[in-house]
Amino acid sequence: MSPPLTPPPDPNPRKPRLVCPPGSVDCQVHLFGPAADYPFDPGSRYISEDALPETSIALQDALGLSHAIIVSGGGYGMDTKHLEDTLRRFPDRFRGVALLPPETTQAEMARLHGLGVRGLRFVSPAHGAHLPHLSERAAAMAAELGWVVQFYPAQGDLGDFADRLMALRGPVVLDHFGAVPAAGGVDQPAFRTMLRMLDSGRVWVRLSGPMRCTKEDFPYPSVTPLAKALVAHAPERLIWGSDWPHVNMRGRLMPNDGDLLDQMLDWAPEEAVRNRILSDNARALYDIKAPGA
Repeated sequence: MSPPLTPPPDPNPRKPRLVCPPGSVDCQVHLFGPAADYPFDPGSRYISEDALPETSIALQDALGLSHAIIVSGGGYGMDTKHLEDTLRRFPDRFRGVALLPPETTQAEMARLHGLGVRGLRFVSPAHGAHLPHLSERAAAMAAELGWVVQFYPAQGDLGDFADRLMALRGPVVLDHFGAVPAAGGVDQPAFRTMLRMLDSGRVWVRLSGPMRCTKEDFPYPSVTPLAKALVAHAPERLIWGSDWPHVNMRGRLMPNDGDLLDQMLDWAPEEAVRNRILSDNARALYDIKAPGA
């Protein structure tokens, strides 16, 4: 049986009220297709209509963003062909974060670095056996290249991996609010663990995918206290991502990407702090030159 087709994103992003600072970065998009050239991994839990780089660039332009980070999604498993081809075609608009097989060599990582890959992604085993799980060996090789290690926990299991992640040498980014269940609020153990990790000075949190932390529809009100607490605690180690094209939203209201960006007006009302999250922090993490450089 084929995996289910994930609903498409809203094709008409609203112009946001928020004016992005120069050099702003969407720190998570997933790209797919054309389907005839890039088949989905047999282990994928979904298939998607085409979500092409040209469409992503048009979205960036509509939202006032300058760059995006292509984070390899589960759709292609550990096959990097689509990521590599996109980075070759659009080197000025994208950087990449790859899902790599455990036998990957340092030479292979160096080759990918030359194409614009700047990170390695691991997931909790709860997200699937066809995706890479945390590997200290691979993370050490990534650190040699200055790459980010991104980790996507499953809901509530961040504490199971916190010490291993903080023992890594390079910078660590937690996907989607660390997958902390929003209903538990800011006093739950998982959220306190995330704050402790931020205090290490080597861990960042991506403000993205609020719909991954709650079953609520937009504006995901239970996520707002988490976002505001993170901004108050460590704005210098936060980044933002749209999570476009928002896979696995079957049976749920699809958000508009202009509305998702405008949530930053509420989450980070101070302009200087918001600009740091949208631009400075992201460019430093993913090796993107300053505007005009």
